[in-house]
Amino acid sequence: MKSKELVELLKKRLPNEDYEWQYDEKTDKLRLEHTGLNKGMEISLPEIIRKYNQKKEVAIDEVVYTIDATFRAMEIEKMKGFKGQSTIYPVIRSASFPEQTSAGQRFVMKDHTAETRIYYALDLGETYRLIDESMIEELGKSTEEISEIALFNVRSLSTKMKKDEVAGNVFYFVNNNDGYDASRILNRAFLANMETKIEGDMTVSVPHQDVLIIGDIRNKTGYDVLAQMTMQFFTNGTVPVTSLSFVYEEGHLEPIFIMAKNRVARKKGKE
Repeated sequence: MKSKELVELLKKRLPNEDYEWQYDEKTDKLRLEHTGLNKGMEISLPEIIRKYNQKKEVAIDEVVYTIDATFRAMEIEKMKGFKGQSTIYPVIRSASFPEQTSAGQRFVMKDHTAETRIYYALDLGETYRLIDESMIEELGKSTEEISEIALFNVRSLSTKMKKDEVAGNVFYFVNNNDGYDASRILNRAFLANMETKIEGDMTVSVPHQDVLIIGDIRNKTGYDVLAQMTMQFFTNGTVPVTSLSFVYEEGHLEPIFIMAKNRVARKKGKE
C-alpha cells in the first residue's frame, strides 16, 4: 500500500464533513483538521503502512479508532470541560514521548526509569485525555494530588492475567485493552505479590501501552525468548513504550542489559 492509497482509505473509513485532509507528500505525513473544533492531529503514514504490511486490516482499524477517539475526547472537552472530573490514571510512555502538546502546553509528568516516563490521563470512558498544565486550574488539583490520585486508582484496575510457558520459563500477560495495561507496572502491591510466586528471575516488560508482561525466567534461554517477545510486541503495538525489559527485585526495576550474566545461577546460589 502506498501513502496516497492509505489517505483515500482513511477518508472512506472516516466520512466526516468536519474533517479537512491535508497530505504533505514531502514529509509523508497527513494533517487531519477538525473544522468544528479548530483542532487537528498529524499522522505519520509510513508507520501505519509498516503495520498494515504485518497486520493488514487490523492496523487500519487501530488508526481509525485512535483518530475517532481523539476527536471525541476533544468534543467532550469543548462541551463539558474538565470541572468535576476526578477519574485519573497514570499512563506509561517512552522517555522520547513529547513533553508538551502541539499547542505548547507542558504535560503533567514524572520520571520513572531512564526508558520510561509517567504521564497522567483524565479518563473519559472509551478514551482519555493526557493532562497538561492548562488543565490543572479547572481540575482544581495540584500536580502532587494528580499523581497521588492516579497511583491510588491504578490499584483498582484488574490484574487478570494469561499464562504461557516457553522453554521452561513462565510468562504472565496483563492485556485488558483499557489503555492502562502498562500502567499496572506502578501497582507496587501487585508486583510484590507476583514476586512471591516467581521461582527464577522476575522480569517486567511494557513494550506498548496495552500489555504488561511478567516473566519467571528460570534459565538462560528465557532471556532470549523474552527479548524476541518484547520486540515483537513493541513493533506491533499501537502506542509503543520500550522493547527493553527490567529485572524486578524487592521493589526495584533494573534494565536487563546492565545485569550481570548468570544472574539465574547467582539467585539460586543465595537460596
